[in-house]
Amino acid sequence: MPRILITGCSSGFGLAITHHFLDQGWDVIATARHPAAADLPAHDHLTFLALDVTDPNSIAAAIAQAGPIDALVNNAGVGMLNVLEGVNMIKAREVFETNVLGTIAVTQAVMPIMREQRSGVIINISSSVTLRPLPALSVYSASKAAVNAFTQSLALEAAEFGIRVGLVFPGSAPTTSFGKNAVARMGMDVPAPYSAFVQNYFQSLQSATEKTQSDDVAKAVWRAVTGAQTPMMLPAGADAITWFREAGYTTQ
Repeated sequence: MPRILITGCSSGFGLAITHHFLDQGWDVIATARHPAAADLPAHDHLTFLALDVTDPNSIAAAIAQAGPIDALVNNAGVGMLNVLEGVNMIKAREVFETNVLGTIAVTQAVMPIMREQRSGVIINISSSVTLRPLPALSVYSASKAAVNAFTQSLALEAAEFGIRVGLVFPGSAPTTSFGKNAVARMGMDVPAPYSAFVQNYFQSLQSATEKTQSDDVAKAVWRAVTGAQTPMMLPAGADAITWFREAGYTTQ
């Protein structure tokens, strides 16, 4: 039975991806920084491990416990919503530490397993804001753009060993806990000259009619993992599909 390791499974996209692969009969190694916070019932094919993507010791321990891994989904991430002048640089570094270096570190730990078995799939969760720039998301967008570049380069290295590498691009999901956490991670108040702009902008996000749901992402990840002929880059959600087409990318 195939085995998949997923990071950031305590809520949101990671939780939905976990449920989807369990429903399809896979063995799932779900990981999170604080496993006790996850809403996951006991399941014969589920193993839940603590994994902090910013802690090398935590990564090493989780991979050692995981055993064989046929697929890896780097989903763990944090958001940041603020105009550049309001960005707290300590918080900005935390965003890059999790979204970029965390993705790289977990992938680096899993690569020897897949290289030795000469097979595997690695899917990194990006964001469609890297295709359609939006205000107040400069730090977050930059972190996900770095993930895109890393993934595309890694794909060229990994193909030598029969490993497929891809990206899934969720659209906007301001109603999820991730969107709320992005606001919480502003790190400081929005500068007064921008306050009206940011408030109006965030309200427009909240009222958008097309929002990406967690199930959209889970289905896109499933397609990316199991479809050997699928494109390297896949959108997830109606708005992401629209932005993909506008950018000239295929959605098939």
